[in-house]
Formats: sequence, structure tokens, C-alpha cells
Amino acid sequence: MAAPGVTPPAGPRLVLLGASNLSRGLPRLVAEARGRAGTGVDCFVAAGHGRSYGATSRVGWRRLPSILGCGLWRALDRLPADDRAPLALVTDVGNDLLYGFAPDQVAAWVATAVGRLQALGGRVVVTHLPMASIAGIGPLRFRGLRACYVPGCRLTLPEVKAAAAALDERLAALAREAGVTILEAPGEWYGLDAIHVRRRRLDELWHRVHAAWGIAEPERRRRATVGEWMRIGSAAAEVRVLAGRLRLRPQPALVFADGSRVWLY
Repeated sequence: MAAPGVTPPAGPRLVLLGASNLSRGLPRLVAEARGRAGTGVDCFVAAGHGRSYGATSRVGWRRLPSILGCGLWRALDRLPADDRAPLALVTDVGNDLLYGFAPDQVAAWVATAVGRLQALGGRVVVTHLPMASIAGIGPLRFRGLRACYVPGCRLTLPEVKAAAAALDERLAALAREAGVTILEAPGEWYGLDAIHVRRRRLDELWHRVHAAWGIAEPERRRRATVGEWMRIGSAAAEVRVLAGRLRLRPQPALVFADGSRVWLY
């Protein structure tokens, strides 16, 4: 629930689901949303490096619940009824393939998330997997990336590429059937690891997302300040496990002077 005495902002309500690209680009996305709205916005976020849509994920000493099982959905259900149907983003789909889940299972999890968002009246944008970038990965680079990011992955490079192609086809089919927008990021936007959008391209990605939501671009785009970067980057999710210890953080994690709130799950 909202902190006592905090009035909900008048601007849009955003629901943002993803993993590392969303976490890395969140300060930019929040700043652009606030700039386009011209007032405070509500941002409900389930993200984090290595985040899974349907399973508990672990990166280093940190564990996070699945996107489908986190508290974000309960928080949305508790909101007072109003006319602010959420603007939703479903991105960073693909981590679950590296955890060994089949494309059909991952697509089913994404379909569940999209269905929940549409039940709230949300305008949903989904992003494709970075297929052009993935196609350029060779055996040596793949072994290095796998050792760095998902050492527990036992899939071969051909298996990963085949699974990614199958999942991306299912995402496209889901978008057609559900009537949601699906966006593709060009291969040159991605860095050496093929899955993370270069930081200088994140602004353009969020620009496309806002355009798909139908939010007009302001004459002057707002950029995150250093202070906002630090506050968002250091904010904690509602539930996480660090080094085996459960940590809880009341939400919203952040409230800005214009009334904007960031809820992290």
C-alpha cells in the first residue's frame, strides 16, 4: 500500500516486467515517463539480473521470486479503482531458456503475465528476443558468456539458438492472438554479450516503448539526474534473499518530489 500521507500521482500507471535490461535502464525509463507525463507517475517494476518469469532465480548471493509469483500482482489488486489502466512492458524474455525451461513453458508464463495485464485493462508492449544479435554468437564467445552469466546451463549453442527461435515465434503468435504490440530491437543495439542493450541505445528503446503506448513526445526530453540514478540503483525489492537471509522492504521503494513512485518486486 502507499505510504501514509502520500497522495497517488495523477499521471500514468506503468507496469514494467523484465530482467537485466530493464534494471539497467530503469532510471532512464522512469525519467522519460515523468517527462512525457508532465506530472508524477506510478511505476510498478518486477526486474533484476537473471530474473525468471516463472521460477525463483539466483544470481550470486541474491535470490528473487519469479515475476509471476512476486508481490507486484497483489499490489495492483489492492489499488483503489480509477480510470488509470496500466501501460505495461513485458521484456527480457529468454533467461528461462538458459535455466533449462522449454520454449512452450516460457511462452505460457509470458502469456499468463500478458493476460493478467489485459484483465486490468492494460495497454501491453512485448519485446522480441534479440534474434539478430543471438545469430552472431560463435562457439568461443558462447562458452565465455555461459561461464560468466549462467554457469549451470548445459545447453549447447545450437540448442540455445533453436530454443530462442522457437520462443520468439511463440511471442509473435502471442502478440497477434492477444492483440498487443511487439517491438524488435536491431542487432546493432546489443553489446558483446548479445543480450544486453548498449547503454547509449536504451533511451531509443524506451522512446519506442512510449510511442507504442501512445504517449506523445515532449518538446524537451527529460533525463535522469545523478541523484535519481543513485536512488533507483540502490533501491531494494519487496522480497529478496541475500546470502541465505530473507530481506523485506516496504513499498513503494521510492517517492519523488513530483509524487512519482517506484514500486520494486
